[in-house]
Amino acid sequence: MKSRTTILFIAFTAAVTALFAADVAVGSVSIPLGEVWAAITGAECDPATAKIVREIRLMKAVAALIAGSALAVSGLQMQTLFRNPLAGPYVLGVSSGASLGVALFILGAPVLGFAGNAWLASLGIAGAAWIGAAATLAAVAAVSTRIKDIMVILILGMMISSGVSAIVQILQYLSAEEALKSFVVWTMGSLGDVTSAQLALLLPAVAAGAALGIAAIKPLNMLLLGESYARSMGLDLRRARMTILLSTTLLAGSVTAFCGPIGFIGLAMPHVARTIFRNADHRTLMPATALTGAASLLLCDMTAKLLALPVNSITALLGIPIVVWVVVRNRNIA
Repeated sequence: MKSRTTILFIAFTAAVTALFAADVAVGSVSIPLGEVWAAITGAECDPATAKIVREIRLMKAVAALIAGSALAVSGLQMQTLFRNPLAGPYVLGVSSGASLGVALFILGAPVLGFAGNAWLASLGIAGAAWIGAAATLAAVAAVSTRIKDIMVILILGMMISSGVSAIVQILQYLSAEEALKSFVVWTMGSLGDVTSAQLALLLPAVAAGAALGIAAIKPLNMLLLGESYARSMGLDLRRARMTILLSTTLLAGSVTAFCGPIGFIGLAMPHVARTIFRNADHRTLMPATALTGAASLLLCDMTAKLLALPVNSITALLGIPIVVWVVVRNRNIA
């Protein structure tokens, strides 16, 4: 079993590396891998090629790598915490909450005077997304402590998400044309708009969320057998919930802030990792889910570039069949 898991980790790591290289090479103009390597390492190559690779494609591929891993891990944590295979950042309203925070900031940035300062704008977007995601997730978590039926929790999470989306629509209706355009473009989900300044904020935020997720591995394993078992084993449920919720907020909220609301990666990829690795232990499942999420979003980004489509449409086409399969397999989910 251990040898099989090791082989799978090696294979997925190699696949992610290959997809990363291919994502940098693929675009409106294909660039040979040799020239990609020369541009990244600073070796002699065409200046135009070096500029495309370093300033555009490399940033986009790194964003896909980080976002895919972060969304998948946040989905895994939520599915375990809420004991619901259909839980995820999008379904339970975390992405909607982050969207509301970003909407309030983007549509109000011209009034606050942040529109002309790129660093302040990036920091403000991230902070607004974190607050919005945390508030929504806290509301769902509060409900989950009182209601034990997982299907009811799922429905309430979707209702909260719908309510938040309605508020966002009202803000869009009342906003100025320029701010509205910026927000609508953001909602389509994009990995190509992440700047080096934004990446400098995204990377440490996701790293902090991942560190909290690693710290929560033991509590997550206990929660697999139910809260009563976890409590009998001496787990501080309140502290464990707070750690998991904070981790999810940093992971999903940060990605949503800078890449837009990317759907289905957080919902579908944990199931793919469970099926392939045949393991429920989060010590194996968490890195496996991160690799699966990274590989899937890199693949979706390549496909989106080749077809000239928004990345959100590709992740939906990839994720929907997986979600349907999960629902069919868990017919007695309620």
